[in-house]
Amino acid sequence: MRTFPVADPGDPDIRSAGRYLIWLAARCRRTITMGILWASVWMVAQALMPAAVGRAIDAIEARDEQGLLGWSGALLGIAILIGFTGIMRHRNAVANFLDGAFRTIQLVTRHSSRLGAALQHRIASGEVVGVGTSDVDAIGGVLDITARGCASVVTLGVVAVVLLNMSVPLGLLVLIGVPLLMGLVSLLLRPLHRRQNAYRDLQTGLADRAVDIASGLRVLRGIGGERTFGARYRRESQQLRAAGVRTARVESLLEAAQFLVPGFFVAFGTWLAARFALDGRLTIGQMVSFYGYAAFLTVPLSTITEFADRVVRGHVAARRVTRVLALEPEVTETAEPVAWPPPGDLVDRRSGLLVRPGVLLGIACEDPQEAPALADRLGRYQEADVLYADVRLADLALADVRERILVGHHDAGLFSGPLRRELTPGGGGTGDLATAVEVACADDVIDALDAGLDTEIAARGREFSGGQVQRLRLVRALVADPQTLVLIEPTSAVDAHTEARIAARLAAHRRGRTTVVATTSPLVLDTMDEVAYVEDGKVMAVGPHRELLATEPRYAALVTRVDEDDRDDRDDRDDRDDEGDNDDNDNDNDDKGHESEEVA
Repeated sequence: MRTFPVADPGDPDIRSAGRYLIWLAARCRRTITMGILWASVWMVAQALMPAAVGRAIDAIEARDEQGLLGWSGALLGIAILIGFTGIMRHRNAVANFLDGAFRTIQLVTRHSSRLGAALQHRIASGEVVGVGTSDVDAIGGVLDITARGCASVVTLGVVAVVLLNMSVPLGLLVLIGVPLLMGLVSLLLRPLHRRQNAYRDLQTGLADRAVDIASGLRVLRGIGGERTFGARYRRESQQLRAAGVRTARVESLLEAAQFLVPGFFVAFGTWLAARFALDGRLTIGQMVSFYGYAAFLTVPLSTITEFADRVVRGHVAARRVTRVLALEPEVTETAEPVAWPPPGDLVDRRSGLLVRPGVLLGIACEDPQEAPALADRLGRYQEADVLYADVRLADLALADVRERILVGHHDAGLFSGPLRRELTPGGGGTGDLATAVEVACADDVIDALDAGLDTEIAARGREFSGGQVQRLRLVRALVADPQTLVLIEPTSAVDAHTEARIAARLAAHRRGRTTVVATTSPLVLDTMDEVAYVEDGKVMAVGPHRELLATEPRYAALVTRVDEDDRDDRDDRDDRDDEGDNDDNDNDNDDKGHESEEVA
């Protein structure tokens, strides 16, 4: 018995959706071959049933008791054969489905890991969600029905031969009529393919919109945009519903054809067989046999129609999968990496930023979008001209860069599972968890949980407020305890009292170790050894925070505006978030209220 998932999914052929499906089929060719064999015996055995029944009826008419017993025994044997081969066919079909589905999930997951942070920049979240929810089922469905589809073709040939021996006109009816009517049915596949593509595109966009709204719900409430984005989501969901109805119309016609085509044979074929029986060209048993064959044809014909439908669906899904698998990482591993050099300066030549070893460096960017881009260059999440101890980061092993330079993004998510595991992923890091919790002022967050660090949390930390999630992210970064730590706005969602304590504790904890904090908060910048002011992507001034306040008017205007205006807006957002949380019966704790009580 095979086990899933497989240890190594392999290297797929992603030149086209069709090639990818063929590659998947080749990976499980043994079970597909066995499935075709068992399905063919299973379906051909069913095709022999009408012939055996007809012979039994002829034996009754001829009062041949021995013949009747013989054909009755044959029917019993055929029934046992159908039962056994049906079980084996189904086992192989399920194995093929699971192989295609699991292998696809493994490939997408593995490639997503290779892409890393570049994934969210290169493809919409809804696209990846769609692959994991509906596309894998469609791809597995193609491999599932392959055996039955091939067996249906074999069975139609067997039925045609049997009917030709019984009556040439009846055999020709199958040989000519089936391909003709199936060709008419195939005319529905092209519009179905087109509408399924359109529906899948809208589904991806709507899923991506839902992810964006869910992740930014608190911000939307704070700026009063919840209603606007909700209306947009409703409008797009109605567009998706309309596209689904259009697709369902074609699918309903295809489903109807699965019964209409065999129904034609049942009606016309039975009438023709009855005429032949009246003319004496068929016996009563042969007429009953033909009726049985006409009714039995609903199985292979509907299976062929279903096969065509699933192949269309699978092709659409495979096209999505190959689109994800074809994405190239933004950074590539060097062929011959050099050894990690002794501690030295980290230099971004594009901006002119110099990070000296062991220094707490604050970065205040006039353009908020510049901070994440600069951090990505320092951590080599983008190809850039960055040096470490006069050695290009691109010439160093990527694993060494990831181990020694940690970039803590402000929007990094939390996965579902025990909180302790999320704060110490993989059991890595040399930092003490209790110390990290204290530095990040996250004690109250953990104390409020029923099982503390062993509490199972939801994906993206949905049960926490924005400030709580931000502090937990900081805990995770501090536990990793990297040689160089780069943080992006680590305190933007907490209140002023908590921010001041985090800034002081962070500076004391990381003193003597290279730390870069991108922020415009004066409370944090005041604890840094030095601050670099970045404008238009270039470092314009470097010095202590208080010195820059006195000598750089634009820097002073940037941080003063944040201090006086943005913090008031942040507090207002927190208040509105609390009101919205109460209305929604949310269990999130208000950071500002908790921290203020603690300070008091």
